[in-house]
Amino acid sequence: MTDAYPDAALVSPDWVADRLDRATADDPGFRVVEVDVDTDRYERGHVPGAVGLDWRRDLRAADSHDIVGPEAMARLLGDCGITAETTVVVYGDEANWFATHFYWQLTHYGHPDVRVVDGGREYWVEQGYPTSTATVSPTTRSYGRPLSPPARPAVRASRADVSAAIDDETVLVDVRLDAEFRGERTAPPGTDESAVRGGHVPGATNVLWAENLRPDRRFKSPAALRALYADHGITADDAVIAYCRIGERSSITWFALSELLGFDRVANYDGSWTEWGNLVGVPIETGSTSR
Repeated sequence: MTDAYPDAALVSPDWVADRLDRATADDPGFRVVEVDVDTDRYERGHVPGAVGLDWRRDLRAADSHDIVGPEAMARLLGDCGITAETTVVVYGDEANWFATHFYWQLTHYGHPDVRVVDGGREYWVEQGYPTSTATVSPTTRSYGRPLSPPARPAVRASRADVSAAIDDETVLVDVRLDAEFRGERTAPPGTDESAVRGGHVPGATNVLWAENLRPDRRFKSPAALRALYADHGITADDAVIAYCRIGERSSITWFALSELLGFDRVANYDGSWTEWGNLVGVPIETGSTSR
């Protein structure tokens, strides 16, 4: 059961529904945020009181291939009515791809209280929870503290970390589709960020991001997740780097391992294949070989 997880990281839709009075009251201590792959979905209906973010505009640096910087993140949070004391509850489409990515960025910068809504947008809508099309304009607030340097830099892996992992005991988890892993395609259908070369980082293990989830898009039980990774030879004793194409799908796996199972040494490589597959002089494997 998902409720075996502490609600400090993962909350049920019922938990959110019981707090909609706070979500709709411009409460500085509580903010719901929707982040979707399809950014038009928010306008079609969202959790009442939820603020909508555009991942391309809000979670990416304006002038480089990077996550949003600390000063821009502090401004974004303040514009959403979020302070350092706010409980931030995130959800989104595609079973929380960019919601967990936002969670990961907030963790990187040290926001103390972030939670993911289990099942994401699809589960919320399909199960008939309340939605609203009302425009949400929270009171702008100061975040209240600097976000530089990042409080938890270890949750973010760089290409240098990935290069080192090829030759040490760090487990590289490629969460992409089989065809991406084998090198038959460089991106999922319908996406535009890509790479010159297809394949995977040498020695990586392919564990599809969706394997963390049940058919209804809620996370599998702790026992099921542990068994999934144990079947691939991955345990809590391992250092793990997860990657995908641009770092959003791998955020699901990072969240499952780090925040739900409590693995101590898990990082998300947000450069992922759009960086590695475009680099000159780095090794690439193709085919189905998996560590």
